[in-house]
Amino acid sequence: MGRDEEVPAEPPVTVTRVLLGGKVYTADDHGSWAEAVALADGIIRLVGSTKDVRAAFPDAEGIDLAGRTLLPGFIDAHNHYLATGEGLAAIDARYPGVSSPDELVAAVAEVAATTPAGRWISGFGFDHAKYERGPTRWDLDAATTTHPVAIRHVSGHYLLVNSHALELAGVDGSTPDPKGGEFVRDDEGNITGLCLDAAMGIVEPVAVDIGSHGPNFHVEASLDDLVAAVDRAGRAYVAAGLTTVCDAQVTSREMAAYRAAKQRGGWWVRVACMPLSHQLGEFGALGLAGPFGDDMLWLGPMKFYMDGSLIGGTAVFEEPYGVDHEFEGLFYWEPAEMREMLIEAQRQGWQVGIHTQGDRAIGAVLDAVEAAMDAYPRTDSRHRIEHCGYPTPAQIDRMAELGMIAVNQPNYLHDQGDEFLERFGDRGHRLQPMRAELNAGVRIALSSDADVTTFNPLETITNAVERLTMKGRSIGADQALTVEEAIRAHTIDAAYSIFAENRIGSIEQGKQADLVVIDGDLFGVPPGEISDLPVWMTIIDGEIVHGPGSERS
Repeated sequence: MGRDEEVPAEPPVTVTRVLLGGKVYTADDHGSWAEAVALADGIIRLVGSTKDVRAAFPDAEGIDLAGRTLLPGFIDAHNHYLATGEGLAAIDARYPGVSSPDELVAAVAEVAATTPAGRWISGFGFDHAKYERGPTRWDLDAATTTHPVAIRHVSGHYLLVNSHALELAGVDGSTPDPKGGEFVRDDEGNITGLCLDAAMGIVEPVAVDIGSHGPNFHVEASLDDLVAAVDRAGRAYVAAGLTTVCDAQVTSREMAAYRAAKQRGGWWVRVACMPLSHQLGEFGALGLAGPFGDDMLWLGPMKFYMDGSLIGGTAVFEEPYGVDHEFEGLFYWEPAEMREMLIEAQRQGWQVGIHTQGDRAIGAVLDAVEAAMDAYPRTDSRHRIEHCGYPTPAQIDRMAELGMIAVNQPNYLHDQGDEFLERFGDRGHRLQPMRAELNAGVRIALSSDADVTTFNPLETITNAVERLTMKGRSIGADQALTVEEAIRAHTIDAAYSIFAENRIGSIEQGKQADLVVIDGDLFGVPPGEISDLPVWMTIIDGEIVHGPGSERS
């Protein structure tokens, strides 16, 4: 363009609405407060007092917040989006609705009575630690012998199946345990139907072979059913105030469902996808590493598994846990194998998130991450430890030195805290030590691990602040967060964990207009009442997707 040519004028900004008269917590670097926000074209244009915002945009549509609390849209840093949608249509076997093997059998039998013979029956959420005895395949056989049955444990790392399901899979007493998994057997060597971790994918018809890279819940389903599950979960998420989720285990099955849902219009929230590590070689051949995609669907960190489930008893500790120290845990990979995989991921340019619970597993992961960063130095890698169940003080310091992020789920402390206190004794009070992590300079992100726990962010915040078990017992009270810290960990720090803090996670001028309005004074009620407050409105990209004036059907 020549010097004398006229520079085109910037197109005028049309402010579509202003939100006025609220209690606005911005979650920015200064933890600022305001009263009003102006939005236009999906972007936050002004944050300030009601008087100043109205004066700046006198002709904009106004929404009276009437003293309600306005926050950045909640970001769930570790969530299984599609699996949650599928779980919402399956048998709900969660405690206390199902609190014994007999109640589990009754729930399966009720569905079997109206399900054509031969069709799979699935459920989610059984928690046998709360039963007087563990359920077996013979219990499920009492419900039906003409349907294969698969009920997923609340941890997502166990599967209970009936005899018909084992027969279809060709699994019997001579079947060896897979790497990273186990078929539980009784005292006489008979398989009980309880399949741990990598054994899950052997007994269910799965759409993707992930080998020993994690628990395989990627079961066969039609694309239409998967898209319906995405829509089902998305509607529930925006009603809870979620605007972004990070799906912590994505294969070609999930990505196909997300792309189809996005194309068909059944898309609700922003989704960062964590591709599972069995795809490391394929992505390397393409020369592709996250972040990659658009504002609504993108590749984030790559997901790895080191040990099993804290809830299920397969996490790996230096000292075995359990009332009788019976839980020795399961490694998905030997430490040397994890080291080589993370070095390759670092070479390719990935941010990684490693499922790691016990202190022995965390030590192995920290060694592997350090080796990877030494081999291929890179600034601002932001590697994540998913769950980070029991880091020692020394390990927390190492995490800080390596710039790692702890992705925590305080809902575990409420849902399984009573069992944790029985199984760990005093060690139970050091599970998910978020206060110690913050004090050491570790960035923490809150998440739900839905569908393992509730995806309701207000319940997650309550559990991070209160740290009370289901029976009301305190668990690690000295590790509690303040309300402001918990909100930051569920917004701006969660955004940081997926390299998105420059565009979402706080209420600041120029950022994308993702907001949630809580119907009440979230900062003025006792922490135990936070989760009782309704979500009045959810806004994504300036569009009201839930609440009064919703622009979505």
